[in-house]
Amino acid sequence: MGTDVWDELEKSWPSPLVARKEISRFSGGILHPRTIANLDCRELGPPRIKIGKSVGYPKKELVQWMKNRDVSEKED
Repeated sequence: MGTDVWDELEKSWPSPLVARKEISRFSGGILHPRTIANLDCRELGPPRIKIGKSVGYPKKELVQWMKNRDVSEKED
Protein backbone atom coordinates (compact mmCIF):
# COMPACT_ATOMS: atom_id res chain seq x y z
CA MET A 1 0.00 0.00 0.00
CA GLY A 2 1.42 3.40 -0.89
CA THR A 3 2.50 5.81 1.79
CA ASP A 4 -0.05 8.34 0.56
CA VAL A 5 -2.85 6.02 1.75
CA TRP A 6 -1.35 5.89 5.24
CA ASP A 7 -0.88 9.65 5.31
CA GLU A 8 -4.47 10.13 4.18
CA LEU A 9 -5.73 7.74 6.86
CA GLU A 10 -3.87 9.66 9.56
CA LYS A 11 -4.99 13.08 8.32
CA SER A 12 -8.65 12.09 7.94
CA TRP A 13 -9.19 11.27 11.63
CA PRO A 14 -10.10 14.41 13.61
CA SER A 15 -8.68 13.35 16.99
CA PRO A 16 -5.15 12.47 18.08
CA LEU A 17 -6.61 9.30 19.68
CA VAL A 18 -8.64 6.44 18.25
CA ALA A 19 -10.95 4.63 20.67
CA ARG A 20 -10.81 0.84 20.44
CA LYS A 21 -14.53 0.77 19.67
CA GLU A 22 -13.85 3.07 16.68
CA ILE A 23 -11.01 0.97 15.22
CA SER A 24 -13.23 -0.52 12.54
CA ARG A 25 -14.42 2.88 11.34
CA PHE A 26 -10.90 4.32 11.49
CA SER A 27 -9.43 1.46 9.46
CA GLY A 28 -12.21 1.30 6.90
CA GLY A 29 -13.33 -2.05 8.25
CA ILE A 30 -9.93 -3.76 7.96
CA LEU A 31 -9.50 -4.12 11.73
CA HIS A 32 -12.08 -5.14 14.31
CA PRO A 33 -12.06 -4.02 17.97
CA ARG A 34 -11.95 -7.66 19.15
CA THR A 35 -8.91 -8.35 16.98
CA ILE A 36 -7.05 -5.43 18.53
CA ALA A 37 -8.17 -6.48 22.03
CA ASN A 38 -6.86 -10.00 21.42
CA LEU A 39 -3.55 -8.66 20.12
CA ASP A 40 -3.31 -6.34 23.14
CA CYS A 41 -3.70 -9.32 25.49
CA ARG A 42 -0.77 -10.99 23.74
CA GLU A 43 1.21 -7.71 23.78
CA LEU A 44 1.22 -7.64 19.98
CA GLY A 45 -1.07 -4.65 19.51
CA PRO A 46 -0.21 -1.00 18.98
CA PRO A 47 0.74 1.29 21.90
CA ARG A 48 -2.39 2.11 23.89
CA ILE A 49 -3.79 4.39 26.53
CA LYS A 50 -6.24 3.05 29.10
CA ILE A 51 -8.50 5.26 31.20
CA GLY A 52 -10.82 3.22 33.38
CA LYS A 53 -12.23 0.55 31.09
CA SER A 54 -11.81 2.63 27.93
CA VAL A 55 -8.88 1.93 25.63
CA GLY A 56 -7.55 4.25 22.96
CA TYR A 57 -4.60 4.38 20.61
CA PRO A 58 -2.49 7.39 19.67
CA LYS A 59 -3.29 7.94 16.00
CA LYS A 60 0.31 8.24 14.76
CA GLU A 61 1.45 5.10 16.56
CA LEU A 62 -1.61 3.19 15.36
CA VAL A 63 -0.98 4.13 11.74
CA GLN A 64 2.70 3.19 12.09
CA TRP A 65 1.71 -0.16 13.63
CA MET A 66 -0.68 -0.77 10.72
CA LYS A 67 2.06 0.14 8.22
CA ASN A 68 4.42 -2.34 9.85
CA ARG A 69 1.80 -5.11 9.55
CA ASP A 70 0.97 -4.33 5.92
CA VAL A 71 1.95 -7.37 3.87
CA SER A 72 0.73 -6.12 0.47
CA GLU A 73 4.19 -4.82 -0.44
CA LYS A 74 5.90 -7.98 0.82
CA GLU A 75 3.73 -10.36 -1.20
CA ASP A 76 4.89 -9.04 -4.59
